[in-house]
Amino acid sequence: MASVIAGLAGGLAATIVMTALMMVMGGGDPPPTAGLVAKVAGGEPEDHAMPGMVLHLIYGIVAGAVFAIGVPVLGLSLGSLGIAIGLGIVYGIVLMIGGMLFWMRMVLGMEPDEGMMVMFGTVHVVYGIVLGAFLGLGILA
Repeated sequence: MASVIAGLAGGLAATIVMTALMMVMGGGDPPPTAGLVAKVAGGEPEDHAMPGMVLHLIYGIVAGAVFAIGVPVLGLSLGSLGIAIGLGIVYGIVLMIGGMLFWMRMVLGMEPDEGMMVMFGTVHVVYGIVLGAFLGLGILA
């Protein structure tokens, strides 16, 4: 069983990798979380790229802890690296669907184009792979 600390650290590591890939694939556009900051603070998402990045990092760290806590609650185990990565991929897909349906469409009123959906899906799967591998390897267990 992974500790909450391991989940937080794994979430941090996974978010850093995910964000680097997002920046490469997204052409320097601010993260969707910048749109949330703009909705609350006013202005355009581009005006809030750094606060949006910080919010994105916080989401990723917390999501890592939720994964570490949630896996055993569901009666599952991160006992092998392969299973941990597989569960991480599933979790990344769940986060992607939640992000697209709830945050992007319902909260922000965005209608992502195909390119954004591919990028969003890819980076969330990568997040899951890194998170699952981090916890499956027992780093900070």
